[in-house]
Amino acid sequence: MVQLTEIAAREVTQIIEQQAEVARKRGDEPAKLYLRVGVKGGGCSGFSYSLDLTETMGENDERWTQHGVEIICDPKSQLYLEGTTIDFKDEVMGRGFVFQNPNATSTCGCGSSFAV
Repeated sequence: MVQLTEIAAREVTQIIEQQAEVARKRGDEPAKLYLRVGVKGGGCSGFSYSLDLTETMGENDERWTQHGVEIICDPKSQLYLEGTTIDFKDEVMGRGFVFQNPNATSTCGCGSSFAV
C-alpha cells in the first residue's frame, strides 16, 4: 500500500477544497474526488509517477483512506508502488510531492522518474 504523510494529505485536502470552492462559485455541486496514484511508462529512468485528482474509480482499483484522503490505485501501478511514501516538501528550491519508493533501483535527478 502507498502511504501518504500527514503533510501531503493536508496539501491534497487543500487542493480539493479549492476545487470545491470553484465549483460552488459556478453554482455546481462539488464532485467527490479521489487521489489517484499511479505509474506510467516514460521519463528518463523508464517509469514516471502519476498523481491526479479524479472523480472516477475503476472497477479493479484498490481504494483506501489516509488522513481523510481517499486514495485509489490500479493493480498494475500498485506492484511498482508497494511500500512507497508520498510526502510534500515546501523548500527554497521548490515545492511539490515527493515519492520515496523502496522498489526503485535508480531515480532521475528530477525525482519523478525511476527504474525497477
